Amino acid sequence: MLNRAIVLGRLTKDPEMRYTQSGTAVTTFTLAVDRRTTNQQGERETDFLPIVVFGKTAESSAQYLSKGKQAAVEGRIQVRNYENKEGRRVYVTEIVAENVQFLSGGNTQGNQSNSNTGYPSNSDSPFSGKPIDISDDDLPF
Repeated sequence: MLNRAIVLGRLTKDPEMRYTQSGTAVTTFTLAVDRRTTNQQGERETDFLPIVVFGKTAESSAQYLSKGKQAAVEGRIQVRNYENKEGRRVYVTEIVAENVQFLSGGNTQGNQSNSNTGYPSNSDSPFSGKPIDISDDDLPF
C-alpha cells in the first residue's frame, strides 16, 4: 500500500499554530494548487488543500510561512470524521505533512538556511532543488 502526496502551492492565509494537551505543536494552513489542465472555458482551476503539520516542522512553518508564500509539502492523505453540534457526521480530508519546504520570500534568521530562499534548509527534502518561478498573477486570490 502507498499513501503519498506531494503538492506545491501558495498559502491562502497565514498559518495557525496551537498545541495539543501533551504539548505538541500543530500548525494548519491551506495551499492553493493549480491544476495542470484547463476547464472548458480555458481557465485553470485551483484546488484548496488543507495541510496539517506536527512538531518542530509545525513551529518552523508557523514562523516562516505566511499568506501568499510558496511551499512544497510531502506527506500522506488522511480522512478523519467527527460528529458536529447538530449530530451529523462530518468527514475531513487533509494532507498530514511530513516535510515542508519553504520556497519563496522570507528572512535569513537562524544558522542553517537555504541560500535561495532564506529559509532553513533540509537536505533530505525531495524539494531541495531550485525554487520554481511562479508569478503573483498565478494566485487565485
